[in-house]
Amino acid sequence: MAYIGIGLMIGLAGVGSSYGTTIGGNATIGAMKKNPDAFGSYLVLSGLPGTQGLYGFAGYFIFASGTVLTASITWTQASAVFGGSLACGLVCLLSAIRQGQIGATGIAAIGAGYEVFGNTLILAAFPELYAIVSLAAVFLINSAIQ
Repeated sequence: MAYIGIGLMIGLAGVGSSYGTTIGGNATIGAMKKNPDAFGSYLVLSGLPGTQGLYGFAGYFIFASGTVLTASITWTQASAVFGGSLACGLVCLLSAIRQGQIGATGIAAIGAGYEVFGNTLILAAFPELYAIVSLAAVFLINSAIQ
């Protein structure tokens, strides 16, 4: 049960990141037609949703670093790992997609000639915060079940 949760965490976070970065990448292709000189800004905003996939992967290492993932794991511990992993995976999935949408809007605006990179980056950090909070919850759950 614990490993199913961890698999879901890694998978959902990875899918969210790939989806979010694709949204930004698609916007970049369109924006480069009008303003190819801003590719650096496009790259940062397109790549930002990729961090959620890393958070899902880091969650595995948090659980693996403890003494929980052993043959003697209890059902209570396995349930806690499953629940924390599922929550982290879902939060990372949805926050990466929404972050990609924010980035894509900023990319389109930059492509149209507006100076909104800094503002877009700040707004895109909000969904990221919740992915970080979900990873922190994984850490706290791991600490509680040791």
